Amino acid sequence: MADRDDGAVTVEAAIGISGLVVVLAIALAGIAAVTDQLRCTDAAREAARLVARGEDGQAEAAAARIAPGGATVRVSRDGEDILVEVSAGVIGGLLPGVQVRGSAFAVAEPGTEPGTEAGTEAGTEAGTDSGAESGAGP
Repeated sequence: MADRDDGAVTVEAAIGISGLVVVLAIALAGIAAVTDQLRCTDAAREAARLVARGEDGQAEAAAARIAPGGATVRVSRDGEDILVEVSAGVIGGLLPGVQVRGSAFAVAEPGTEPGTEAGTEAGTEAGTDSGAESGAGP
């Protein structure tokens, strides 16, 4: 009589390997989400600093370079108070429904004039450059 367990180890190994691949994919997605969140926070911090110095035009360009590809940058200014919010989908939208955000608050430096966005919100779509950052550190 033939042994009916032929191939059972192969099936068990295939199930085990696919489970390992799923766990690895989830771990990599989590690392990507944390990295994108940190990039959003860095972009918001840099943009808030530049707006506080009166360099509104450079702020959105800098945030677009630092933030993940496809990020949305929103600058709100209310008198001397400046709030910058940056949001993006994780891994360029590969995880649907997952958004990462970073925000930063700053007070305008004395002697700086509010830009044309004073009291309004200016939303821009960050560039699609998902490559390495410009090398400027925190």
